[in-house]
Amino acid sequence: MEVINFISFTLAIVLLFVGKVALSCSPLLRRYSIPEAVVGGFLAALVVGALYLLFGTKVTFAMDAQPFLLLYFFAGIGLKSDVRDLVTGGRPLAVMIGLISAYLVLQNLVGMGVAAALGMDAKAGLMAGSVSLTGGLGTTIAWGPTFTEELGITNAVELGVAASTIGLVAACIIGGPSATYLIRRHQIEMSEDDNLDVGQPNDKQHQNVDSYGVLWAWLWLNLSLILGFFLDQAIAAVGVNMPLFVSCLVAGIVLGNLGRYVFPWLTWSGEQQGLALISDISLGMFLVMSLMGMKLWELQGSVVFLGTVMAMQIVLATLFSVFVVYNLLGRNYEAAIIAAGFSGLTLGTTATALVSMTAVTKQYGAAHRAFLLVPLVGGFFIGIINAVVINVLVNW
Repeated sequence: MEVINFISFTLAIVLLFVGKVALSCSPLLRRYSIPEAVVGGFLAALVVGALYLLFGTKVTFAMDAQPFLLLYFFAGIGLKSDVRDLVTGGRPLAVMIGLISAYLVLQNLVGMGVAAALGMDAKAGLMAGSVSLTGGLGTTIAWGPTFTEELGITNAVELGVAASTIGLVAACIIGGPSATYLIRRHQIEMSEDDNLDVGQPNDKQHQNVDSYGVLWAWLWLNLSLILGFFLDQAIAAVGVNMPLFVSCLVAGIVLGNLGRYVFPWLTWSGEQQGLALISDISLGMFLVMSLMGMKLWELQGSVVFLGTVMAMQIVLATLFSVFVVYNLLGRNYEAAIIAAGFSGLTLGTTATALVSMTAVTKQYGAAHRAFLLVPLVGGFFIGIINAVVINVLVNW
């Protein structure tokens, strides 16, 4: 049974409300920076899974609006990004690229090692490594024919889809608590900047946003999407394929900094708050729709392998974020926020990374450089590095 687009979108709004109310009523959820969207979205996934378990009914949701929510979010991040943060972020960007490269190798070695230990073809472990976790469903489906037809792993796609589903949930849950642990354990000085990249701070007086501020922000978002579409076509014309949200992010950075430094009169009071508000809603809705669309019944096969390998992958992601990423990126507040996003990048998607980062900054304050570096690495560099690593290990 498929739920039509309009009802799916409306249900996502209801579930996001459920998450926001739950967070406002639960100091524990706020303390550990659990994202609002996770509460509502995972609740829906459990209900859908129960319907299948009890009655054999498979409920799916039409998700035509979901891609546009992601584009709005990344365009908003770009519009709020200051090019000076990018210039000063050269070294952290290089360090992050190095960390991601090393981690992808470790992630795949864990998957291959568990598969070999359980008597499976070691290369099947790649489908519970960077193919499905860092790469996501798109990479899993793209590599499926190679693993099935050339390597003889008949259930490769099923393994990849199941691992990706578990990773997506885990990425949403462990990022916020990891950063909270770092901030409290090391008594990190929190940011005093309440001008968040996404959303508004928890437990503080929210700034009022008038309709003109929201409308002006919405106009710049749409202009960024238009420029992003043209930029994406130009990039594709020269034979380079990148996710569309990367082009919208770059377009937002260009337009935002032109307005900030070249045409400052093209701004409106409340525009920044409008951008933060729309970005917050777009990201929350995107994640709710991702979680409510999970097909938990696809996790039934290879339970022992999936349970073992995903437990190890989650532990690896947490330890690497807390003890390696945080220390090598400066042992400060920005490093803690990036550590929160790292597990999202390597277990889920760039969006899940930013959901965790958003939940933490709502509690402790803005981290502008982190919100620029993580989308750049997740949207551009990680795809290239992952493709190289997978190719090397498949041919090894």
